[in-house]
Amino acid sequence: MFEFSRVYRFFLLLSLSVAGSVSISLAQSKPTTIRLSPEDQERGQYGPQRNFFFLPPGKTGEDNYLSAGFFGQKLRPYISSSPTAVAELDNYRRQKTLYLIDKGVLVSSILVYGSQVFRKDEAQYLSTTQQVAAGAAVVSLVATLFINRHTNEYLKQAVDNYNSDLPTGRQGSVWPRLRPAGLGVATTRQGAPILALRWQL
Repeated sequence: MFEFSRVYRFFLLLSLSVAGSVSISLAQSKPTTIRLSPEDQERGQYGPQRNFFFLPPGKTGEDNYLSAGFFGQKLRPYISSSPTAVAELDNYRRQKTLYLIDKGVLVSSILVYGSQVFRKDEAQYLSTTQQVAAGAAVVSLVATLFINRHTNEYLKQAVDNYNSDLPTGRQGSVWPRLRPAGLGVATTRQGAPILALRWQL
């Protein structure tokens, strides 16, 4: 009976130490989700058009933030496994392309208008060419509002879609799936104490 009790104590202590080490290692496992910087996460409609910064899967800490690039091209390799995320990133790239075209039209129209002012002996401000250039500038400014309205949301949605498409086990620690629903001490038929674990299926 003495040896029998010692064996159960040994297995009880072994079980507790293994459970503790597993808990610690799982708690220290790195997340596999992509996280945007807090400032970028707050961007909404008509937000600034600067580059996004993100933490790649498995990385933590402010020093590990990476730039997504102007078109999100540096983010693409990380989300390529999620078709819905890639589709949103394609929308983001399209909007950024339209943004560049729009800015090109605006700058060109201003240059054309300015070049016509002193084309003749007297300064001119309402020639036919200047009117066309001014109209193009106004259209460009209005178009900017529509282009910038959802641009930032597309990249944020791409990251959300990637994180949502991850299997549950890859979204950070797997400990929530392995953690027992109940923990206690029970006794065997012989009255020896044992560790009792219960999982909810």
